[in-house]
Amino acid sequence: MNRSDAEKRLTAVFCDVFDDDSIKISDSTSAADIEDWDSLEHINLISAVENEFGMRFKMKEVSGMKNVGEMLDIICERGK
Repeated sequence: MNRSDAEKRLTAVFCDVFDDDSIKISDSTSAADIEDWDSLEHINLISAVENEFGMRFKMKEVSGMKNVGEMLDIICERGK
């Protein structure tokens, strides 16, 4: 999967989950950068990303992701 296309789709997911169309993500974006990104919203985000890309993250991937760049790496490797 093309990383640029994946990032555009992922940005749309972030905007939808956090109900904020001004969100801009980058590889270094983490929960500390988005005010409403808490543990509950993290679950909602993971579910929305899985639905958007037609994939399922492994538990160790979810717990190991430190930022959006790591999420994009997984999506590009396995996503549709």
